[in-house]
Amino acid sequence: MYVSASPPGRKKRIKRTTWGTRDRAGMSFLIVVAFFAIFGIIILTEVFMIDDRSRTGGSLLRHVSLSNRLGESIPDYEDTKLDYNFEEPSLFMREKFTRDHTGGFRLNDPILFDSANIQVPIPVASDGDNRAHNAAAGIHAIPWGQLLDPKIEKTLPQYPRIGNASRIATDGSWQVVNGTRFKFFVFSAFYDRRDARMVRVIGATKTRGPERVWCRFWYPTANGTHYSASVMARVKVIRENWNLKYSACFIICPLRAAKLNVPYAVSIVARLRLPPGNVLLLRNTDREVDLNRTATNTTELGVCVKPLHFNYDKALYLLEFLELNSILGVSHFTFYNHTIGPRTACILKHYMNGDIHQLHLRNNLTVERPVKVSLLPWNLRMQSQKEIRTEGLFAALNDCLYRSMYRHTHVALIDLDEYIIPKHNYTLTELLAWLAKRINARNTGAYSFQNAFFYLQFADDPIVYDTDTPNADLRANLLTQRKTRRRSKLHPQKQRSKYICRPEVVIEAGNHFVWEFVPGRGTLNVPADSAILQHYRVCEFGGDDCIKTPSITDRTAHKYSSALLERVSSIYAHLKDTCHLQNLPPSPTRPPPTKKHVLTINNTPQNATKRRKLR
Repeated sequence: MYVSASPPGRKKRIKRTTWGTRDRAGMSFLIVVAFFAIFGIIILTEVFMIDDRSRTGGSLLRHVSLSNRLGESIPDYEDTKLDYNFEEPSLFMREKFTRDHTGGFRLNDPILFDSANIQVPIPVASDGDNRAHNAAAGIHAIPWGQLLDPKIEKTLPQYPRIGNASRIATDGSWQVVNGTRFKFFVFSAFYDRRDARMVRVIGATKTRGPERVWCRFWYPTANGTHYSASVMARVKVIRENWNLKYSACFIICPLRAAKLNVPYAVSIVARLRLPPGNVLLLRNTDREVDLNRTATNTTELGVCVKPLHFNYDKALYLLEFLELNSILGVSHFTFYNHTIGPRTACILKHYMNGDIHQLHLRNNLTVERPVKVSLLPWNLRMQSQKEIRTEGLFAALNDCLYRSMYRHTHVALIDLDEYIIPKHNYTLTELLAWLAKRINARNTGAYSFQNAFFYLQFADDPIVYDTDTPNADLRANLLTQRKTRRRSKLHPQKQRSKYICRPEVVIEAGNHFVWEFVPGRGTLNVPADSAILQHYRVCEFGGDDCIKTPSITDRTAHKYSSALLERVSSIYAHLKDTCHLQNLPPSPTRPPPTKKHVLTINNTPQNATKRRKLR
C-alpha cells in the first residue's frame, strides 16, 4: 500500500499562508471599521455644525436648485419672516439695558429718562407665556417692528444740522454708521412695498455676526424741522461675500405700524443716544409722478455695471459698449465711479448731458430712444479683495437693481467686456418677446445666458486686414469686430453666466445668477442656440495656454458692424478734441503667407526622398 506524505517544508508554507491570509483579513476588517468610524464622525460634525453655518452665512453659496426651466424661489435666509430675537443677551448691551426680575429689559442710560425723570421701560419682545405677567408688571412688550415708545423718542438726538441749517438727506453716497465696533457704512434707502411695507437700506458691514442697529425715520414739518420714529432693524448679509471680513448687506426697517407713513429720510444708528452719522433720502416710487410704470410699458431695458476702478480709461472700449448695447435695445446705463480716468469721465459726461443724443439726431441716425447714463460716486472705505470683494460690487448690483425697479421692465447685470448677443433676433427686446411667445414667461423672473470666452490672445479675424471697407481703422480696433474666435465649450449655467431680470420680482441679485426671487418666480436658462454671453478677456489663469483649447469662429456680432461703426466713428470724431482722445492706430497689414519648412536630408528634400521610395 502506497501512502503519500507531505514534506515538512510544505506544511510550514501552508501554515504561513493561512496565517498571512488571516492577517490580511483582519487588517481589511480594521480598515473598514476605521473608514465607517471616520465617516460617522464627519456626519455627526455636519449635523452639529449646520446650525452654526446657517447663522453665520459663511461663504457657502447655498443657492436653491431651480429646474432647468423654471422653479420656485425658496428664500435662503433662516429668518425669512423677519422675526427678531430679543432674547440675545448682547442685543441691548450697547444701549446699557439690564434685565429685571421679570426677564424684561430696562434702560439705565439717563439720557433716555422721560420728562418727569422717571425711568421708562424699553419696549421688548416677549413670548406668549410671559405676556400677561409682563403687562401686569408694567413692562410694555412689543414684537419686532413696533415703534419705540414716544416718550423715549422725544429724548433722542434731533435731526442732524450743519451750522444753522438742517443737513440735506442724500441718495447714492457712502455714509458712516456711528458707534459701531467694526466698519459699517450705508449707501441708499428704498421703500419696498412688495410684501410687508419696509425700508430697505443698502450697506456694507461685518460678514459674521453683524452689529445690531436701529432705524430712525425722519418726517418734515411745516416749520422746517423734523420729527422722528424709531424701530429696530435687521441686518441681512448678502450671500456672496467670499468669506471676507466685510460684506454688502441689507438693513431691513419695517413699517408695520398702521398709521406710520412712508418717511422722507432714514438714519441707521448703532446707539440711540448718539447723533446720526448718516441721513439717507428715501427713494419712494409712489411719490415720483413722472415715473413710467413698467406694468403698462413696452419692454425697456437697463444695464447695471459693477464699480469702475483702477482708473478705468479705455475710451474706445467704453464707446463700443455703450453704442452696441444701445443698438441691442438698452435705454439706460448705471455706473459706479470708484476711480475712472479723464477720458472716460469726459465721455460719460457728454452722455449724461444729452449731447450724444443730439449728435445722433444731427447725423440722421436711427435711434429709438435717447440713451441715459447715471454715474454714482463709489467711495467705500474698505480695502478691495482683502476686506470686501471687488470694491463691494454686490452692494452696487443690488443698489442698481432697486434703483431700476418700476423704471425698466428688464435689467441686465453685465461687465464692460461682456455682451449678450442674440443668434436669430437683432435686439434683446426682440429676443425677450420671442422667448415669451414660445415659453410661458408668466413665472419667469430672470433669463440666464451661458458664457463664451473670446480670448484676446486668439488671432484677429481676417477682416481687420481689409482696408477697402469704410472705417477700416476703427473696425480693426473694436473688440466685437476683430475677435471672432471663441472657446468651443460654453460654461454651464451659474458658472460665469450673466442674466437679464425683471427687477420687481427679484429680492437679492448676485453676480452670475439671482439669489432670491419673490415667491413663485424663477430663472429661465436660455438655450445657447438662441443667445449667449460673449466675454472678451485675456486667459483667466494667466499665460497663453487658454488658446490651446478647442475653439470655433463665431461672427454673430458682425451683423451690427454697419450701425456700430457709423455711431462710434461719429462720436469719436465729435469728442476727439474735447476729451483728448488718441488717434486710432492704423489697420494692421496682412502677414505674408507662411512658408512650409522642408526637411533636407543629404541635400535632398524630404518629399523627394519619399517619392524615390515610392518608385
